[in-house]
Amino acid sequence: MSDEILTLKEVAEYLKLAEKTAYRLASEGKLPGFKVGGSWRFKSEDVEKWIEEQKVNK
Repeated sequence: MSDEILTLKEVAEYLKLAEKTAYRLASEGKLPGFKVGGSWRFKSEDVEKWIEEQKVNK
């Protein structure tokens, strides 16, 4: 993944999650994202870093 901005749907597909689950994780601050005009957006770089952190924390 390059340093791009992903939508909630794209992040859910990438992580193989339901969109509802990705939304909940983002809302709870567990998945790194930010809102633009009420819609969630994610930096692919942040998502990759988050994945690595999850692997270490297990």
